[in-house]
Amino acid sequence: MFIVPDFKGFDFFPHGTRIDFMRFKGLCFTLSLLAMALSLGLFFFKGLNYGVDFKGGSLIEVQSNSGPADLGAIREKLGGLGLGDVQIQSFGAPSDVLIRVEEQPGGDAAQQVTLKKVTETLGDGYTQRRVEVVGPAVSSELRRTGIIAVIASILAIITYVWFRFEWQFAVGTVVALAHDVLVTVGIFSFFNMEFDLSIVAALLTILGYSVNDTVVVSDRIRENLRKFKKMEINQLLNLSINETLSRTILTGVTTIAVLIALYIFGGEVIRNFTFAMLFGVIIGTYSSIFIAAPILDYLGIK
Repeated sequence: MFIVPDFKGFDFFPHGTRIDFMRFKGLCFTLSLLAMALSLGLFFFKGLNYGVDFKGGSLIEVQSNSGPADLGAIREKLGGLGLGDVQIQSFGAPSDVLIRVEEQPGGDAAQQVTLKKVTETLGDGYTQRRVEVVGPAVSSELRRTGIIAVIASILAIITYVWFRFEWQFAVGTVVALAHDVLVTVGIFSFFNMEFDLSIVAALLTILGYSVNDTVVVSDRIRENLRKFKKMEINQLLNLSINETLSRTILTGVTTIAVLIALYIFGGEVIRNFTFAMLFGVIIGTYSSIFIAAPILDYLGIK
C-alpha cells in the first residue's frame, strides 16, 4: 500500500519576510539606468552579431566522418574560394562544424553555387547535415517584422496596464520592460552572441514573463494603497513586495531550473535562445522589484 507523505505545515519559502527593498532603490535604479545607457551604446556603436535570418547568406552544418573536425584546415580550404566573409566554428560535438557564408551577389542562384563550391571543396571527409539560405529581401523583412513585434508587444502591455491600474503603474511597467529588453540585447552585443529570430521569440517571452510578475506586485500594491491609507509609501512598497515574495521566488526558481537544464542538455541549436530566456527571467524578476515599484514613489502615487 502506497502512503502519501503529509507535507502539511511544510513550506519551501519563508512567509512574513521584512526585507527593506526600498533601502537599495536609489543604487539599483542608478545601476539600471547605467546598464540601459551602456546597452544602447553597444547596440549603436558595436552592433549585433546578426544571424543568417537577419543578415542574409548561407548557413551550412557539416560533420566530420573521421573524428574531430580540423577547423584550421577548413578555413584554409574555404579561404581561397573568394566568398567574402566566411565564419567557421565548432558546433556541439567536436566533429560538428558550422559554416556561415555571407550573402553573395546574384540572388538565389549565386547562393546555390556557393553551397556547391563549399561542399565540393570539403570533399568526402564531411557529411552535410543542414543548410539554410536566406536572401536579402527575406532577411530585411524578417528584421523589420521582428522589431515591429517587440514594439507592438510593449505598446499592448502599456495599454493593458494603463487601463487596469493608474498611469503611474503603466510608466513603471514600460520602464521595467524597456530595461529588460535593452539589457538583454546589450549582453548579446557585448559577448558577440548570434542574434536571430529565435532571440526575438525569447525577447517576446521575456516581456510576457516580466509583465506577469510586475502585475502581481502592482496588484498587491494597489490593494495595500486602499487598505493602509496612512502608511508611508516606501513602507507600503516593502510590505507589498514581501507579501508576494514567496510567489515570485517559487515561479522564478522553477522556471530557472528548467532553463538551466535546457541550456546544459538542449544542444547547441537552442543554446542562445535558452541563454536569452534564462538571463531575461532573472533580469525580469529584478526589474519588477527594483524598477517598477520604486518608480511609483518617484511619481508620487497616492
